[in-house]
Amino acid sequence: MDNSYLWLKSLHLLGVILFLGNIIIAGWWKSMADRTKNPMIIAFAQRQVSLTDWVFTFGGSLLLVAGGIGNAILHDMDFLNTRWISWGFWLFIASGIIWITALVPIQIAQAKMAKQFASGGEIPSRYWKLGRLWNVLGTIATLLPVMNLYWMVFKPNY
Repeated sequence: MDNSYLWLKSLHLLGVILFLGNIIIAGWWKSMADRTKNPMIIAFAQRQVSLTDWVFTFGGSLLLVAGGIGNAILHDMDFLNTRWISWGFWLFIASGIIWITALVPIQIAQAKMAKQFASGGEIPSRYWKLGRLWNVLGTIATLLPVMNLYWMVFKPNY
């Protein structure tokens, strides 16, 4: 095993920590802010969820992919036909599809609404409807990469 493998694995693990850490914590903080029903707290949390998604979720995913795929290619791992790598790859892709096609548009819509009620205005019912959808899809988009922990740690061959 040469140093490039270990450096890329470290990059991959840093990406995993940033990515998983943020998607779990962002969901928690947004849910807790929404529970207050306080427009100012909700608007602040909404801005932070959007910001941290770009910095930590997106940034972490770039490191995760660069380290993982980079290692697979550089060290001749057949990542699409090695079951544990393939499962990890496709679970990550599925989570990303949910994030890009549903969660980001919901967050953008909620952020626009939050700007309107940030100074204490009434929170529209559409915000709450989108929030429930965000919670359901966000849970799925979080559980998919969490399942990767099994594939990446245990590396089953069945």
